[in-house]
Amino acid sequence: MSETKTHRIGIIMNGVTGRMGTNQHLMRSLVPIIQQGGVKIGEREFIMPDPILVGRNPVKLEKLRRLSGLEKTSVNLEPLLADPDYPVYFDAQTTDRRCADVMRAIKAGKHVYCEKPIALTCEQAMQMQRAAETAGVKTGVVQDKLWLPGFRKLKRLIDSGCLGRIHSVRGEFGYWVFEGDGAPPQRPSWNYRAEDGGGMALDMLPHWRYLLDNLFGEVKALCCSTRTHVAQRWDESGNPYQCTADDAAYATFELENQIIAQFNSSWATRVRRDDLLTVLVDGDGGSAVAGLRKVWMQPAGATPRAVWNPDIEQPLDFYQQWLEVPDTEPEENAFKAQWELFLRHLVDDTPFRWTLLEGAKGVQLAELAYQSHKQRGWVEVPVLQ
Repeated sequence: MSETKTHRIGIIMNGVTGRMGTNQHLMRSLVPIIQQGGVKIGEREFIMPDPILVGRNPVKLEKLRRLSGLEKTSVNLEPLLADPDYPVYFDAQTTDRRCADVMRAIKAGKHVYCEKPIALTCEQAMQMQRAAETAGVKTGVVQDKLWLPGFRKLKRLIDSGCLGRIHSVRGEFGYWVFEGDGAPPQRPSWNYRAEDGGGMALDMLPHWRYLLDNLFGEVKALCCSTRTHVAQRWDESGNPYQCTADDAAYATFELENQIIAQFNSSWATRVRRDDLLTVLVDGDGGSAVAGLRKVWMQPAGATPRAVWNPDIEQPLDFYQQWLEVPDTEPEENAFKAQWELFLRHLVDDTPFRWTLLEGAKGVQLAELAYQSHKQRGWVEVPVLQ
């Protein structure tokens, strides 16, 4: 019997003490990959991630070390960038810190995998992309919603052709984020300060960009209005502060193939829908509604005749007229699924199209959304290359 071959991949995990870094990337992605024995790429061949946890707060790092069962931590990034035992740099810091440290990692010859938005401006994002091309390093940007069960099912419906020619997409995202003077807020305070990289459009339009581009067609133009609905919030220390970033964005997109998409995004709304994010797709062959995990559809042949009559109680139960799309395959955590693909890309050079260029497209869309708001009109979305 041949010996087992293991490819050890040292990963610098910078900013992993934050909410996303801890929960999604460490505890629900890399720790389970390690516990399952790595990523299998052959009969007796595996990729084993070997992360070192990096952050500015040693107390948080120690707590995370105990929680994860991993031993290696550091509060000093610089020597790790010079260490050949760690060929991969991952960044889950706040947005305003990401560009500078990713650029340092690229210049040090590290492969890069990072959260989005990858930068504060499109110009910065493209500088990162060009630097990576020049350095010859591999890159990846987290685009997690593509691997959520709901959107994988929706993609299968679209690819099967059962929705026919799609003409419109409507997305609703958001929930009420508590201000912090009573109930504790569900999101960090920097999200609501523009000077710290906060803002709904900068946070969520990169998500809508990759969803639209990958499921329906490339975004060609947009019109967006942003708002700061809640003017004052309370930070993690209980101190009041004025919100300088938008907490809602209302956008309409023109896609290729004449598709119109609309996305309402708000941290100042209360939920009365199937999930915190729902996407309704209408086509001449049928319609579908996707949440994070579930999908319902209504084919054209089973569409009831709705009649407008405001003078009587509505006789139709519209929710009961939709069919739930069944699960057909086991679903992994979306972040873990993309991590495994990126690790395969590093070792086996398998295709991985979700690069820094794709991340730059998301930043571009957010930047153009703010431009549209300022101009109060439509703006074209140029092709990035």
